[in-house]
Amino acid sequence: MPNYRKTKLACYLGFITQAIASNFAPLLFLKFHNDYGISLGNIALISTVYFFTQLLVDLFCAKFVDKIGYRVSIVASEILSAAGLIGLAFLPDLLPNAFAGILISVTVYAMGCGLIEVLASPIVEACPFENKEATMSLLHSFYCWGSVGTIVISTLFFAIFGMNSWKWLTVIWALVPAINIFNFATCPIVPIVEDGKGMGIRQLGKKPLFWVAIILMVCAGASELAMAQWASAYAEAALGLSKTFGDLLGPCMFAVTMGISRVIYGKYGDKIKLTSFMIGSGALCVACYLMASLSSNPVIGLIGCMLCGFSVGIMWPGTISISSKKFPTGGTAMFALLAMAGDLGGSVGPAIVGRVTQFAGDNLRAGMGVGLVFPVVLIIMLFIIGKATIKEKN
Repeated sequence: MPNYRKTKLACYLGFITQAIASNFAPLLFLKFHNDYGISLGNIALISTVYFFTQLLVDLFCAKFVDKIGYRVSIVASEILSAAGLIGLAFLPDLLPNAFAGILISVTVYAMGCGLIEVLASPIVEACPFENKEATMSLLHSFYCWGSVGTIVISTLFFAIFGMNSWKWLTVIWALVPAINIFNFATCPIVPIVEDGKGMGIRQLGKKPLFWVAIILMVCAGASELAMAQWASAYAEAALGLSKTFGDLLGPCMFAVTMGISRVIYGKYGDKIKLTSFMIGSGALCVACYLMASLSSNPVIGLIGCMLCGFSVGIMWPGTISISSKKFPTGGTAMFALLAMAGDLGGSVGPAIVGRVTQFAGDNLRAGMGVGLVFPVVLIIMLFIIGKATIKEKN
C-alpha cells in the first residue's frame, strides 16, 4: 500500500517553503537598504520580481508540466527554492552589484515557489484521501503556519543574535526545501488525470463557469493580500508600536487567524457546505474592510485587520476545491491558471489600495474602502456558481 501520508507531509513542507520565501526577504528590506545602499524604490522591486516570476511560472506550468512530469517538476521546485535562499546569503557579496545578486536569488526561489504553488494542490487532490475539500484547506493552512513561524523565529533570532547574522539564518531556512527534496523524490505521486486526458487552456477557456472561477480566484488573492500587505502599517499606526511588534500584531496575527480558519474547515469540512462557508467568509471580509476603512478608532481597525485573516482563509483553497469538482479533468492547466489568477489578484489588490491611499493624501482608510470591492465581487461569483450547481441538479 503506497504511503500517501508521506506525500501529504512533503506537500505540507512545500507550502512552508513557499511561506519562508514570501515572508523572509521583506524582513531584510531595511537591512539591504542600509548595508548595500539600495534605494527604497529598488527595494520595492524585489516583491514585484518575486510575484511576476511566479506568474510566469504559473503560465509555464499550464503548458509544459504534463510533458516534463510531476515528480521531476516538484523536486526541481525544492532544489530551486533551496538554491535561491542560499544565493540570497552569498550572491550580494560575491557579485559586483549587490542588488543584482538579490534579484537573481529572488528570481530563482520564486521559480521554485511558483512550481510548488501549482503542483502541491493537484498532487494532494489526486491522492485517495476522504473529504478532499477539508484536506485541501488543511494543506493550505501550512502556508499560514509557515508565515507565522518565519516571522516569529526570524524576529527572535535577530533579537538574540543581531541583524548582522541574517546570512546564517538564510542558510538555516534553506534547509527546509533541501530536506524536502528527498521527500518528493521518494513519496508516491498519482497523476491528477490520465495521460493525455486533461483539459487544455483552450478547452477550459470555452467554459463560462471557469471564467467565474478565475474571477473568484483574482478576488480571493486581492482580498487576502490587500489587507495582509497593509496590516503592519495599520498595527504601527493603531497602537504606536515599534516595527517589530507591528509585524507581530499585524501580518503575523493575520496569518494566525487565516490558519485557524483553514484548520477549522480542515477538521469539520465534512459537516459544513463549502459554498455557504465561503459566502459567510465573504460577508465577514466585507465587515472587516468596513471596520478598517470607516472606524475612527484605530484599535477597531486593527481588529478588522486580524479578523480579515480568518475571513479570507477558505477563499483560495475553497476556489480550488470548487473548480476541481466542476472540472474533474481540468488537470495541470486548471491548477496553473487558478494559481496565476490568485497571484494576479495578490499583485493588483495591494497596488490599488496603495495607489488610492496616495491619491487620498496618504489616507489608508480610503484605500481600504476601495479594497471592499474584492470580497463583494467574490460573493457575487459564489452566488453564480451556486445557481449553476442547482441548474445542474435539476
